[in-house]
Amino acid sequence: MEKPGNKFGTHRVISPKGSLPQNCDKLDNNMDILYDNEILIDVQSLNIDSASFHQIKESCNADEERMKERMLEIVATQGKHRNPVTGSGGMLLGTVERIGSKLQDKIDLKVGDKIATLVSLSLTPLRIDEILKINMNIDRVDIKGKAILFESGIYAKIPDDFSEAVALAALDVAGAPAQTAKLVKPGQKVLILGATGKSGMMCAYEARKRAGPTGLILGNARNEARAEYLMKYDFCHKAVIANAQNPVEVYEKTMEATGGEEVDIVINCLNVPDAEMSCILPCKDDGIVYFFSMATSFTKAALGAEGVGKDVNMIIGNGYTRDHAEITLEILRESPTLRKMFEEKYT
Repeated sequence: MEKPGNKFGTHRVISPKGSLPQNCDKLDNNMDILYDNEILIDVQSLNIDSASFHQIKESCNADEERMKERMLEIVATQGKHRNPVTGSGGMLLGTVERIGSKLQDKIDLKVGDKIATLVSLSLTPLRIDEILKINMNIDRVDIKGKAILFESGIYAKIPDDFSEAVALAALDVAGAPAQTAKLVKPGQKVLILGATGKSGMMCAYEARKRAGPTGLILGNARNEARAEYLMKYDFCHKAVIANAQNPVEVYEKTMEATGGEEVDIVINCLNVPDAEMSCILPCKDDGIVYFFSMATSFTKAALGAEGVGKDVNMIIGNGYTRDHAEITLEILRESPTLRKMFEEKYT
């Protein structure tokens, strides 16, 4: 008979006791035991959070074997994949292998379904048996292994009209375009940092749609080549070429692009740290700064805004908002351009 589990997964916490799975030091990743409110997943791929993947890749000098060793070490130490430097994880793609007795009549899953988990690897019990391949350009790691999804965990079935790789890549950043859809209003000026990445591109598409013909969507690019890449997709009205870690440069170039007006919303989709003030400086008082980047220091953001006298509303990039998976996949269905870009890059 299966043991009863806690809704939030605290029964898997080894240390410190009383912690939730995300912020604990170590989880029980014994996959031979399934609690009554858990889903056992046969894992195919990990989509590592961009900030985390970038940090691991840089610290290992892009050496694939060293990266494999580092990821295996993280999971062996913690029972989950939470990068000790960035604190972030990612999400996974896999096949439902077993469903706990408490959940069998409560969820729309059956054994054999392909799903993407929409909760972080930083709270997901994970066992890696073998790392098969690290896909350096798309932050994906193909593995043999198992994982546990708790009762409170959210997921999305892989739809029939997308390849698994494309669906995984899109769902990995589902929170960003869905939050953008809620935040952007007609006629607003929006600046997107990290606009040339997958979350940035999806946010730019959604922002332009929501801002309408009287809005202005600006995409930050680090150089002319990236600006050309950005503008060929026609989701942004203008490119702001500036170093995202140089806030004064970002501010000045943004002011040039807007004719001297600060923007209503800034969206941070970067995978590098020290860009907090590059988001805050160009934003008008009572405007919104949305930090989707897991490389963000919220201490730097809060104290930095105070230091320059900016009264802005700062939103932590919660990877979940209602219907975010459906909204994100629908964006790819709406935009042949975005869909083609994802198919070319992630298939």
